[in-house]
Amino acid sequence: MKAMVIRGYGAVDVLKYEEVEKPNIKPDQLLVKVHASSVNPIDWKTRKGMLSILTGNKFPLILGFDVAGEVVEVGSQVTRFQVGDAIYGSTSFPGGAYAEFAAIPEKLAAIKPANMNYQQAATVPLAALTALQALRNLGNIKSGQKVLVNGASGGVGIFAVQIAKVLGAEVTGVCSTRNLDFVRSLNADLVIDYTQADFTNGNVQYDIIFDVVAKKNIF
Repeated sequence: MKAMVIRGYGAVDVLKYEEVEKPNIKPDQLLVKVHASSVNPIDWKTRKGMLSILTGNKFPLILGFDVAGEVVEVGSQVTRFQVGDAIYGSTSFPGGAYAEFAAIPEKLAAIKPANMNYQQAATVPLAALTALQALRNLGNIKSGQKVLVNGASGGVGIFAVQIAKVLGAEVTGVCSTRNLDFVRSLNADLVIDYTQADFTNGNVQYDIIFDVVAKKNIF
């Protein structure tokens, strides 16, 4: 199969389009024909070697986590999917999505919504799960709480705003001037333009501050 491969860390020119072996799936995995994938910060950070303490020097390496595609093979322990299913999901670390075929753990896959095409579905898994885990698992978000999302117009932020609203929170989104209307369209209760105001200087008390961009010292 064809894949985007790196054989060392570096700039974008280390990415090479090569012929590699198709993945051999484990009993709990799906083999998926990839229709679409997407790029997340963890992908370019891995490419540059910023996560080498985790990835080591095991090359060649195929990057990418987000996958939307069609199941072409199922492992012996898989129970929720069958060949032909349209799915979206994530690969295990350190990736493998930038290829014609990818191995996806059953627990990290779901049936693709009928109202989303493959390109749209491929933008969801990693960013949405990051937002969900931060708010629900770590933040223990509760209905009625005040939540601020710094970076509300970014990949993780747009999901954080919507997830917080669905879970009953009062949501404030922080973004740039050009994205104010966009964040309002996500149903944020209040939107702050960071070029005009610093949310850390206000008097509002928040139950959860989710700083997606990690550029503010709030202590």
